[in-house]
Amino acid sequence: MRAGRSRTALAAVAVLAVLGSTGCGGGDEAGRQPSGGGGAVDGTVTVFAAASLTEPFRQLGKDFERANPGVRVTFSFAGSSALATQINQGAPADVFASAAPANMAVVVDAGNAEGMPTVFVRNQLVIAVPKGNPDGVTRLADLTGPDAKVAVCAEQVPCGAAAKKALDAAGVRLSPVTLEQDVKAALSKVRLGEVDAALVYRTDARAAAADVDGIEFPESTVAINDYPITVLENAPNKPGAQAFVTYVLSDTGRAVLTAAGFQAP
Repeated sequence: MRAGRSRTALAAVAVLAVLGSTGCGGGDEAGRQPSGGGGAVDGTVTVFAAASLTEPFRQLGKDFERANPGVRVTFSFAGSSALATQINQGAPADVFASAAPANMAVVVDAGNAEGMPTVFVRNQLVIAVPKGNPDGVTRLADLTGPDAKVAVCAEQVPCGAAAKKALDAAGVRLSPVTLEQDVKAALSKVRLGEVDAALVYRTDARAAAADVDGIEFPESTVAINDYPITVLENAPNKPGAQAFVTYVLSDTGRAVLTAAGFQAP
C-alpha cells in the first residue's frame, strides 16, 4: 500500500512538472503581487530547501521581503532526505523545496504536504575540479585512476542518486574517498583541495566559479533531477508559505533561478 502511494505521489509530481511550466502563465502578476491573493502577508516564513538552492533562494528571500514589508524569510538548507525526515518528525516549517521527487514523496505520503507539489526547476551534474582543471579531466572515466580522490554525495541524497545513474550509464565504477550528505559538502572538498574532483550540480559549480571549473559530461542527461516545491500541511504561517511559493513560481522567481543555472521543467 505504501509503495503504491509513493508511486502515485511521484506520478502526480511528474504531471505537475508540466503544469508548473504552463500553469503559471500569470507569472508577471505573481511577481507584482507575491502574496498570491493580493492580501497582506506578515510574520516569519520558514523554508526547508535542498542545499543546491542556497544561493538563488537567499536572493528570492530578500526580494520577497522587500516586496512584502513585515515578512521575514528564514531558511534551513541541507540534503533533501534529511529535510524530509525532519519535516515528518515535526520540525516547524512552512515550505519544502526538494532536489528530487522521491524525497518529496516521503513528505507527501506522510500527509505533511498541502495538496500536490509543483516541479519548478531541473538540474544536472557536472564534474567539479580545481580552477584550471590541472588534471585535464574531460570524462567520468578520468576519475577512476588509482590515485584519484573523488567526492560524491551519499546515494540517499538526490545528488548521490543522480551520480549513480550517470555512472551506471557510463559504465564507470568509482571508489570515492568520501560520501557527503549534501552537494555543498561535496563541492567544499574540491574547494579545500581535499579531493581532485566531485560530482555536483551544474548550478553549484557555477556559484563557485572563482574556485572550480565544471566539466560537462554526456551521461548527466540521463540523471536530471526535478525539483518540487510545496506548502506544508502544518505550516505555522500558511498565508506566508503560499505567497512565497507563488513568488518562486512567478516569472520573477524563475528569472532568478534561471540566472543561477537551473533549467525550466
